[in-house]
Amino acid sequence: MYQIDFNKPQHIYFMGIGGISMSGLAEILMDEGFKISGSDSKESELTSHLRGRGASVYIGQKAENIAAAQEMGGAVDAVVYTAAIHPDNPEFQAAQQAGISMISRAVLLGEMMRNYKEAIAVAGTHGKTTTTSMLSEIFLAAQADPTISVGGILPSIGGNIRVGGPEFFITEACEYTNSFLEFFPTMALILNIEEDHLDFFKDLADIRRSFALFAEKVPAQGSIIINGDIENWQEIVKNVSGKVITVGTDRACSYSAGSITYDELARPSFDLYEDGVRKDTVSLGVGGEHNVYNALAAIAAALTAGISMEAVKRGLLNFTGTKRRFEKKGEFNGITVIDDYAHHPQEIQATLKTASNYPHKQIWCVFQPHTYTRTKAFLDEFAEALSMADRVVLAEIYAARETDTLGVSSRDIAERIEKLGTKTWYFQTFSEIEEFLKKNCESGDLLITMGAGDIVTVGEELLSQ
Repeated sequence: MYQIDFNKPQHIYFMGIGGISMSGLAEILMDEGFKISGSDSKESELTSHLRGRGASVYIGQKAENIAAAQEMGGAVDAVVYTAAIHPDNPEFQAAQQAGISMISRAVLLGEMMRNYKEAIAVAGTHGKTTTTSMLSEIFLAAQADPTISVGGILPSIGGNIRVGGPEFFITEACEYTNSFLEFFPTMALILNIEEDHLDFFKDLADIRRSFALFAEKVPAQGSIIINGDIENWQEIVKNVSGKVITVGTDRACSYSAGSITYDELARPSFDLYEDGVRKDTVSLGVGGEHNVYNALAAIAAALTAGISMEAVKRGLLNFTGTKRRFEKKGEFNGITVIDDYAHHPQEIQATLKTASNYPHKQIWCVFQPHTYTRTKAFLDEFAEALSMADRVVLAEIYAARETDTLGVSSRDIAERIEKLGTKTWYFQTFSEIEEFLKKNCESGDLLITMGAGDIVTVGEELLSQ
């Protein structure tokens, strides 16, 4: 299999180079002296940016692109592709026929990790982007010059990628399709393990097996940081040869929190305990109790990597959130608009709990379910979580990678929420939702657009008017 060696830069071709993750990985390799070419289905700011840096970018995925890239930049040593690229893609087939090494995005990311002294991978059903961002801010505050790959836009680095020195690499590690099993972390974080991605995994036991295999990727000289609140967490790390560090609510954990208080914007401060002994007081720049426990994982990782407590505290205070994570979008008619990426019942509960500590008259949650399989699997759980809001408005399901073969609709969630006693409305179009909200939201209300699809545009449209 092709292996990335920063000491031997070569020519890499990216299929889907305009994606936020692929473009970032391409940029890291460009900074290491690699020649980069690639293709995407359409022009974008990212393709223009890469072209401006010297990459050859082709629009439209055609077989002739491979030959053109080789003519322009010399022999292509490897082609990187995303999960969205299928074997019948003509460009994919042309690369195979040319005898070029084919590697997935996950394999590339794993290969890149081998080139850093400390590769930190953040896994878990929820909280990956936030915790990776917290860690990034801590390492930046410590002037540790990290290379960063995060799944959201982090304002302090002006995007989702930062190219740093050869010592620290910080990245998210997603369990979907077992992609994180291609990684080579020296330090791994497991934030939580819940049922999700049931279009790929059979059940929770299957998911737990996958996380256990991920934990085993940590070498003997490495460390794994795991949430001690995960049921039977010991089973997940039983075959780990490296150091095991726990974080959670129990004072028996390696790192725990106590005396949590909140300011007027729901931002917590807490006492940090190490092995049951109070160590310091920490304040966060983001709201929510769930972020206390994301922060504990980031603290444990940073201290294990040798970062000072002073830099830890400064970095956590500097982190004020990534885009689409309880992001304040603005106000209209005295109504505050927040946008949040939550698309799993546990995430919805955490976001609405945060909102309850935020200034509001009534909490309106405008939710767009993400994928038919997830909606079908969690109908009752979605209803229970969303009923924490004062008023709920449901958009139709965002299909993402799926087609509707399950006969499920957002109307099914709406009926269940109504039975729980929370006023709920369902609309098929965004324009209907926007008109309804303009007529019914009042000054002082908190309006949250929520979901992993395009529901964010509802709030943005209201603000633009």
